[in-house]
Amino acid sequence: AAALADSLSSCRVLVVGAGGIGCELLKNLVLTGFKNIEVIDLDTIDVSNLNRQFLFQKKHVGKSKAQVAKESVLRFCPSANITAYHDSIMNPDYNVEFFRNFQLVMNALDNRAARNHVNRMCLAADIPLIESGTAGYLGQVTVIKKGQTECYECQPKPTQKTFPGCTIRNTPSEPIHCIVWAKYLFNQLFGEEDADQEVSPDTADPEVAWNPADAAARATASNKDGDIKRVSTKEWARSTGYDPVKLFNKLFKDDIMYLLTMDKLWKKRKAPLPLDWTEIHQLESSQEEAFGTGLKDQQVLGVQGYAQLFHRSVETLRSQLIEKGEGAELVWDKDDPPAMDFVTAAANLRMNVFSMNMKSRFDVKSMAGNIIPAIATTNAVIAGLIVLEALKTLNSDFDQCRTIFLNKQPNPRKKLLVPCALDPPNPNCYVCASKPEVTVKLNVHKTIVQALQDKILKEKFGMVAPDVQIEDGKGTILISSEEGETEANNNKFLSDFGIRNGSRLQADDFLQDYTLLVNLIHSEELEKDVEFEVVGDAPDKAPAPSVPEEGKNIANGNKDSAQPSTSSKAAEDDDVLIVDSDEEPSSSTMEASPESSNRKRKHHDADTDATASKRKRLDQQPADDDEDIIALD
Repeated sequence: AAALADSLSSCRVLVVGAGGIGCELLKNLVLTGFKNIEVIDLDTIDVSNLNRQFLFQKKHVGKSKAQVAKESVLRFCPSANITAYHDSIMNPDYNVEFFRNFQLVMNALDNRAARNHVNRMCLAADIPLIESGTAGYLGQVTVIKKGQTECYECQPKPTQKTFPGCTIRNTPSEPIHCIVWAKYLFNQLFGEEDADQEVSPDTADPEVAWNPADAAARATASNKDGDIKRVSTKEWARSTGYDPVKLFNKLFKDDIMYLLTMDKLWKKRKAPLPLDWTEIHQLESSQEEAFGTGLKDQQVLGVQGYAQLFHRSVETLRSQLIEKGEGAELVWDKDDPPAMDFVTAAANLRMNVFSMNMKSRFDVKSMAGNIIPAIATTNAVIAGLIVLEALKTLNSDFDQCRTIFLNKQPNPRKKLLVPCALDPPNPNCYVCASKPEVTVKLNVHKTIVQALQDKILKEKFGMVAPDVQIEDGKGTILISSEEGETEANNNKFLSDFGIRNGSRLQADDFLQDYTLLVNLIHSEELEKDVEFEVVGDAPDKAPAPSVPEEGKNIANGNKDSAQPSTSSKAAEDDDVLIVDSDEEPSSSTMEASPESSNRKRKHHDADTDATASKRKRLDQQPADDDEDIIALD
């Protein structure tokens, strides 16, 4: 014990993340006797963090989490030597040499992209990593050591649930579809226009398969604005001066009448009911009472109430846009009241059109932000377990290390904490195997180099700055990570470079010290809207159950393995992970945007996601199918 105490005062550790789990962890580390700690977090303090991230106070809102966390810890442990970085861990400055400065790395993250990256950096540097995550009352901690345990990416994790474009645009059947549509609409009108976030009716819907004779009916259905389709949503809105009434009638009347002409869609579904601004306001306003009592945010207004909220929020957002000047764009943020009002109003009006029960602003915010409420005590328990695993790791008691699940309900042995043996590495892992290799099916005549780089290598396979060469005997460079070197290739098709069925690509990420061999299979049979698929990748099927070992005395001597059940249909794009929440269990549904520049993880406000796959494997309880969301914090 004396030797361990000495090693604590001399060893250097890195904490990645200073949010929900990070605050608890930093406090635990200094109180346990750790003296040399470096902490990195790219985020700034938001008022919504203050209920549990106790190193921060109201006066710190807007400041760097890492920096304030350091200052607060030094107040109660002035002898600690803490270095804080207000930066993304995915910045190339934090290279393999940087990671080799530490005896141990501890993740306290809230998104999968950063977790994947730190996993690779620790493998490359051969430094043990303690991974963690929390989502609501669920949490998880595990230890990753190169060559001895599964790495973070050894088991496929279900990707964040996305919805087919035609469901969002033509046939929403759940409130989440309307909320996603409203967020897309915000971006189309006020933010960055994205072709993947189209909100107008989709005439290419495979269900419709209409013939040209029907076209005339369609055209006259929206005769007043029959030509809108040729202009971008934003240009059209600008041409009306962002007139709230014109926008309302286009979105909730004209576009809906147009959808009604696509009559095949409504043979087996309830048809939508268009809304007209004038008619709504001729109704007796006495009918317009809010349902629900208590907080204003938890009331559900009537159609007229949401029409007026739509009107007000459009006017506010329009003036914000004008203030920012020509070519400006607004960024949707669930904590920005006019942006949140707009999404609440637009989503509810669409829910009404499609005969769904409307939702309160509070519920819409939870779903729009993919939010699972963060529980302070979950983070505290998980941070304590991280330190216990850290002590075992530093003491070289590696065989004593465990994956530990924190569940919502006690298992039959009355335990909330369930330790499980660490699994050995998956020999077919595309990250930690000795020669990582994957097979991808795509259409070489339709896939452009940019999509290979962004959607496949960066988003799917977690690379930060890939270099790609074709194994064609000439070593043709397809993608270079050097700015501008291969930009001319971006919009060319893979087939333009002689890539065909059976071609092999070597993708290298110099920063991650990672090389992946990509075997390509050409296919013209992919489903609509599916650009590629990874062969043998079936994250939706749970892996075979793993059996916990018997008899080894763990933590509290329990050898059960009930995994927390994680229900989570991810909402859409803000704060998610199934356990990607304020802390980070490994969750199988957490997701993050691959670009660290995105700062706010694509899916989350949460700090979680740990090893979701494990949880899934051992799960013995049916997930309750609660809402449609995941998000964390």
